[in-house]
Amino acid sequence: MSAYEHAEHIHAPPTTFFYKYVWSTDHKVIAKQYLFTAFFFLALGGLLAMVIRWQLAYPFEPLPLIGSLLKNTFVFDSAGSVRPEGFNQLVTMHGTIMIFFVIIPILVGAFGNFLIPLHVGARDVAFPILNALSYWLFLPAGVILFASFFVHEGPAAAGWTAYPPLSDLGPAATPGSGTGQVLWLVAIFLLGFSSILGGLNFLTTIIKMRAPGLTWSRLPLVTWAQFVTAIFQTLATPVLASATVMLLSDKLLGTSLFLPAGIHLTGDEPVAATGGGHPLLWQHIFWFYSHPAVYILILPGMGIASDLIATFARKPIFGYTAMVTSLVGIMGLGFIVWGHHMFMSGMSPAVGMAFMTSTMLIALPSGVKVFNWLGTLWNSSIRFTVPMLHALSFVALFIIGGLSGIYMAATPVDIFIHDTYYIVAHFHYVVFGGTLFAVFGGLTFWFPKMFGREMNRKWGFVHWLLTFVGFNAAFFPMHFLGEAGHMRRISTPTEYDFLGHLQPMNEWISWSAFLLGAAQLIFLVNFFGSMGKGRKSEANPWKSNTLEWSTASPVPFHNFDRIPTVYRGPYEYSSSAADGRGDWAPQDAPPDGRGHPAAH
Repeated sequence: MSAYEHAEHIHAPPTTFFYKYVWSTDHKVIAKQYLFTAFFFLALGGLLAMVIRWQLAYPFEPLPLIGSLLKNTFVFDSAGSVRPEGFNQLVTMHGTIMIFFVIIPILVGAFGNFLIPLHVGARDVAFPILNALSYWLFLPAGVILFASFFVHEGPAAAGWTAYPPLSDLGPAATPGSGTGQVLWLVAIFLLGFSSILGGLNFLTTIIKMRAPGLTWSRLPLVTWAQFVTAIFQTLATPVLASATVMLLSDKLLGTSLFLPAGIHLTGDEPVAATGGGHPLLWQHIFWFYSHPAVYILILPGMGIASDLIATFARKPIFGYTAMVTSLVGIMGLGFIVWGHHMFMSGMSPAVGMAFMTSTMLIALPSGVKVFNWLGTLWNSSIRFTVPMLHALSFVALFIIGGLSGIYMAATPVDIFIHDTYYIVAHFHYVVFGGTLFAVFGGLTFWFPKMFGREMNRKWGFVHWLLTFVGFNAAFFPMHFLGEAGHMRRISTPTEYDFLGHLQPMNEWISWSAFLLGAAQLIFLVNFFGSMGKGRKSEANPWKSNTLEWSTASPVPFHNFDRIPTVYRGPYEYSSSAADGRGDWAPQDAPPDGRGHPAAH
């Protein structure tokens, strides 16, 4: 029996609550599980960011309401002010949560699970039970990380990068480096295995389960982006998982893989008198994963933006082959640039030159994508829907973040701005300004497919406007702070005389961040409110071409009544191929014009 004949068999949907919503093997339910779990961590990570910004704007002043509720904890003192020793715990957990438990789960776990089977014309992913297991490794990882807030010394404090020796010594050296750091490592270990299982599943689904006629050149770019991301997940994540085991071995079994010989604490007994490890070993292993992880964070966003721009510009994507080639180019170069995070570590100038050159080269495929997006928009009939506004914001902010990244790759420049707020601005322009704007656009765009209803467009516009204004008002001034020498992870900048005159800018940034955080409440209310009260959606409200729009909204349990046959590419807008359908031609519509009823 062929794969397609087997796929034609429609299994009965589950009837019990447990198998329908808890231990579900339906890719659409698992996508929503990832999404709702990530929303919880988005609220938590966002709340931590607000506390961080309050401390930077008003050092040691009591935080209204939250400080009173949580005083005498690892973060707040008896007056409700942020403790200096708790500040790095806040920064560590904010970065960890946003990267590992918000952005990656939404882009890969939610969008990947929901869209890949629909875009390839399959009933589910290749390994449904393995898919469910990947979520049930992700959820305990999140619970363990959240539990670290309640241990005696608080959660990890060594940054989301967990550099030894800060992460390797005990709590006498660094608050949170005891039980909190161990829980952090266990959570990341479980998350790594979840990511590996998901990557293998997505690769197999895309390679082996494409519908008849769906050649590689007919895949939507968002699926191409998920394919390249899955390769990153499969090849790079085992390296991070191995590193966490090594660091756990140092902390729990007494090894010294990352602790040098003779390291000790003032006034205490030596911690590792006969060590012989090397802290830089962790940095090499960590960044060998974590720089590809930057592309795990951004590549699916690039794919989402590509689909949205083509749909609402009503034009075929400009340079489809170049877009795919640039994705593959980013994958190849992404594995050989990790050392640019370590220019300050004392590496050989020759090695630094190699990493500097490869980092500058990786700007080329990213630039190709930008020019192709602009080429798609050129001379088009743009529809300024809420998803399109988010997609255009993604392109604009990604350009700003990408341009600053080019000269940060130069070692002489990086020496002066390394670990300053200039890096914070660059990183957030790429990961928030880029990725999360793509997430908001994608969620609004595919909401009808997920829930059969549409989100409120008026409130969607208000959310986009406040988010765009609040984001730029908060993060663009950080470039100036960084140029002036404001270091990241400093809780009390006013203690440094040369930064005192910049404190009004810190206050401006903080209040802009508060506006940005409040805007996300609008999105969450709109999202969850529209699930029950939003206007019911037709099968294809956006008049889009890809296969998911040829089935009902919301998508039925079996996805398609029959496995579709693909006759054309995903972006045939405003072309002769429309065959009298207006300005669009569904992928599964035969050239003679007889297509799926939902496509008309």
